[in-house]
Amino acid sequence: MNILILGRGKTGSLVADVARQRGHQVNVFGSAENPKASALTAGKLASVDTVIDFTNSLAVLEHIEACIAAGTNIVVGTTGWYTELARVRKTVEQSEIGFLYGANFSIGVNLFFDVARGAAAALQHQYFGQIFERHHVEKKDAPSGTALTLQEIIENASGAELEITSFREGDVVGMHELVLDSPSDTIYLCHDAKSRRGFADGAVRAAEWLVGKKGFFDFKDVWRQL
Repeated sequence: MNILILGRGKTGSLVADVARQRGHQVNVFGSAENPKASALTAGKLASVDTVIDFTNSLAVLEHIEACIAAGTNIVVGTTGWYTELARVRKTVEQSEIGFLYGANFSIGVNLFFDVARGAAAALQHQYFGQIFERHHVEKKDAPSGTALTLQEIIENASGAELEITSFREGDVVGMHELVLDSPSDTIYLCHDAKSRRGFADGAVRAAEWLVGKKGFFDFKDVWRQL
């Protein structure tokens, strides 16, 4: 598969390494090669099977729109743009591309989501809940997309909207905690990423899964099929 990766940051670079290790042809564009999505023309994307985006919330919407216009599938790992999710979904569904996004491409985090969904029942039994998330100081969006997804899962399962507390410190890859407290006991659920490898591997597998598919997909709904 011919993959174009957008983003030369720590995660984007690791995605490129993983994709090459899995036998794919890989090109990488940073912001210098692709200002205002100018490199994402139909002609330049004609030989690209899938674009994988790990850039930033200011650029990603332009990248998505360019891929839709070119008819090229895209996997989006960038967060911080979800206020535009409904609009993007509508546009994708009117197009002929496959689109897959995820707040987190780690298999471990998605298992964590499933455990948290079950634990949300505690909120109907006199437990009080909170969400804490920690990331490196360079991460711009707060709360993280993962924390917002966790909040949504808990709300859908229990009807309770939990407060999110965000920390930006050092080089923390990503830690997410769900704390459920009652007068009798406290339940702690935590996912602590040791490296970005899990994110990168999941993103490449998502791109492989998307081949031949059209439509709008959320990684948390399809990861078991990978």
